[in-house]
Amino acid sequence: MRLPSFVMIVAVLMSCAANAQPDNSLTSVVADPARSANFVARDGARHPVEELTFFDIKPNMTVVELWPGGGYWTEILGPYLSAHGHYVVAFPPTSDEPEVDDAWHKRVHDQGKRLGKIREVIAGPGHLDFVPANSADRVLTFRNLHNWMDGGYAEDMLKAAFRALKPGGILGVEAHRGRTDRPQDPKAADGYVREDYAIALAEKAGFKLIGKSEINANSRDTKDWVDGVWTLPPTLSQKDKDRTRYIAIGEADNFVLKFQKPRH
Repeated sequence: MRLPSFVMIVAVLMSCAANAQPDNSLTSVVADPARSANFVARDGARHPVEELTFFDIKPNMTVVELWPGGGYWTEILGPYLSAHGHYVVAFPPTSDEPEVDDAWHKRVHDQGKRLGKIREVIAGPGHLDFVPANSADRVLTFRNLHNWMDGGYAEDMLKAAFRALKPGGILGVEAHRGRTDRPQDPKAADGYVREDYAIALAEKAGFKLIGKSEINANSRDTKDWVDGVWTLPPTLSQKDKDRTRYIAIGEADNFVLKFQKPRH
């Protein structure tokens, strides 16, 4: 059966993205022994070189990361962009986990010279103009979509990302992939988001899907855990109960999507 032209174009774009060669400077940053050991231990699940290559990050870009957590990506994006680019980190207006934000700031303080100049802003309800319109080359968010859904402002955040990006700019989204045999909980209480649901949200905000990656897929994740995604590493909410089992399963099944703001 012949594929519709649109599907063929998307397939070609996905194939090209998957075959992109990583930047040597990015590879060097990821290999830097100065990175935190606990973050390095997660590289096998998170594939930082492959993911940032998929998002076509260049060292001279303006990159906004929405809600950086403890700083896994900061330790990579900071030094990668420090010489020729601009790295903007957007924190939530209020945090349910202030200790995570504190850990980020301590890490930046301790590694300040290596990480370079980082601009901090606020992004969330009441703070949706976190950078000037049409100023960012890339807006990235990793495993945050469920939080925005829980707060009821996922659409607002995606529209804000659209406004922030230059025409032709890229939105990169990584999220815990929900099961397709169940309807999407609009609050994503278990931390999982159906991929088709995420795509629909981004398209509603004006984006065009131009690529998917399976680099963070995990078929062992059955997505029916007692505490949702937080049952699995790295959280391991059950502590010692069935710990060996959950560690063997690994981090959640995650989708990685690349969207573009139309040029015209």
